[in-house]
Amino acid sequence: MPKRVDLNGVPVAVVRTDEGVFAINDICSHANVSLSEGEVEDCMIECWLHGSSFDLRTGKPSGLPATKPVAVYPVKIEGDDVLVSVNQES
Repeated sequence: MPKRVDLNGVPVAVVRTDEGVFAINDICSHANVSLSEGEVEDCMIECWLHGSSFDLRTGKPSGLPATKPVAVYPVKIEGDDVLVSVNQES
């Protein structure tokens, strides 16, 4: 289940999958909609409004209506803490 957090004014969806923990900008590039309210399958998060899915590793959309990627952010795990740097997009 995605968790929305606000980091220095940046809305971020933090998602844990079998492949690891990912941080992606929480706003869909197609519409001003929170991605953290969508479903996650494999390494994709789906926008609940129009159905575009974004790769949690790259931010790239898998299909229409979204055509622009969303930012992804580096994640580091230290003990029980999940550290996300919104200053460095990847």
